[in-house]
Amino acid sequence: MDVTRLTATDAARAARVLSDVRASALSDPDRRPRPAPRAAIRESWDRMLHSGIDPDHDFRADLLSRDEVEHRRQTSPLRQVLPVLREGLLALTDTAQHIMMVADADARVLWREGSTAVLRKADGQGLGIGADWREETVGTNGVGTPLVSRRPVQVFSAEHFVRALHSWTCTGAPITDPRDGRLLGAVDISGPLETLHPSTLALVDSVAKLAQARLRDLHLTSLEQLRAVAAPVLARIDGRAIAVDRDGWTATVTGMPYTNRLALPDPVSPGRCWLPTLGLCWVEPLPSGWLIRPTADPPPASTATHITLDLAHPRRWTVTVAGCTGSWTHGLTPRHAELLYLLALHRGGRSASALADDMFGDPSRTVTVRAEMSRVRRYLGAFLDHRPYRFTERAKVEVLLPESPLDLLPHSVAPGVVRARAASV
Repeated sequence: MDVTRLTATDAARAARVLSDVRASALSDPDRRPRPAPRAAIRESWDRMLHSGIDPDHDFRADLLSRDEVEHRRQTSPLRQVLPVLREGLLALTDTAQHIMMVADADARVLWREGSTAVLRKADGQGLGIGADWREETVGTNGVGTPLVSRRPVQVFSAEHFVRALHSWTCTGAPITDPRDGRLLGAVDISGPLETLHPSTLALVDSVAKLAQARLRDLHLTSLEQLRAVAAPVLARIDGRAIAVDRDGWTATVTGMPYTNRLALPDPVSPGRCWLPTLGLCWVEPLPSGWLIRPTADPPPASTATHITLDLAHPRRWTVTVAGCTGSWTHGLTPRHAELLYLLALHRGGRSASALADDMFGDPSRTVTVRAEMSRVRRYLGAFLDHRPYRFTERAKVEVLLPESPLDLLPHSVAPGVVRARAASV
């Protein structure tokens, strides 16, 4: 019997057949049941039997805290491809009573959208935002199994190893980093078992591949932006130098052979360091990357960095970083201009709650502050400390203000900025 074809024509009968197949597999793990489960399901069941997971337990994995979910969202590359996933899959969730889930490489659900009724059903089984969908937690499923097998998988009714999921059909595909094949997470479409459609597997796999293509495009664009900033700096350098992004991917080089990627220490910090392929190097920060100069010479006599926060114009704000080899400038959003101005006012530093009070008049909005500061740190992280948030001691910070205090960030209603504006009048 072709169970795959049967699920497409008679879902209720297929569920009964698969329930018998599962019961046979559990009663005698050494004997292959007939009809046999599909290869991907059989491999997953073998893993479950070997690990000793209880097929009849009612899993209730602890959900991640709201702050931890937000932190993972902000640091996950998958946030950049959410529009691709939504465009490709949310229409299906609306018409077929499904939900879309996006999980990180730890199988923790970070985003979840779709049918309200199905979302409520998932909540009732402890499968909300922050839920743990690893195979070793919930058995064979459309999130954890693709992350283990690294290929798209459709799991129908009793193909779920744990009985509590037998009323579901789940179809998931892994999403990998197109640069190095690193597993980033998985996207899954889930719904009631009667909503199964065989073409869903091909659709989810195609959308996952589109997401990976989008990540590749974003990577190339970011390297182009870094190259535009780094090229003038490298042009002033006598000798060897290379500009790389935060992960070590090369944007541009001078005076040395091109290499696709450098292995960087974790963490990277400005100053002298030893790199396996280049030896002793001098490292300086660039927006979203690093300038690395191989050298046997001592570091420059002056290693102080001058940071200029230009707020002199009513609607155009920049931050300029000047070091021993040159300078670069980054345009600021209104929110980032506010944050950096407040940090420049309080060189001793601000806690997340104090900064939330300065920004919103509400010290409880720390999640929003941390999310924004993580974005600021992408281009200025080498000069910012946290706990508390502040400019580092090695940075000399200068703020250029407008002639009229009323023109200081005129859009801003942040209490900390309003107080500073009033004090200058």
